[in-house]
Amino acid sequence: MERYQRILAEELLYARGFASEDARTAAIAVCNIHYNYHRSHSGASGQPPASRLQKGVTNVRPSYS
Repeated sequence: MERYQRILAEELLYARGFASEDARTAAIAVCNIHYNYHRSHSGASGQPPASRLQKGVTNVRPSYS
């Protein structure tokens, strides 16, 4: 959890400004999808955490436009 919070802060929250709290909340939602379904993780042999799921994932959205 601490690693996730550091990555969220470094790659999103401190990396840009937000016009509103709603914009920040929406950006965090997109970041969470990217982190869990698209971003490689060294602890998971370069795979995203969702790759470890037994069942197919049906709620995956594109991470960034």
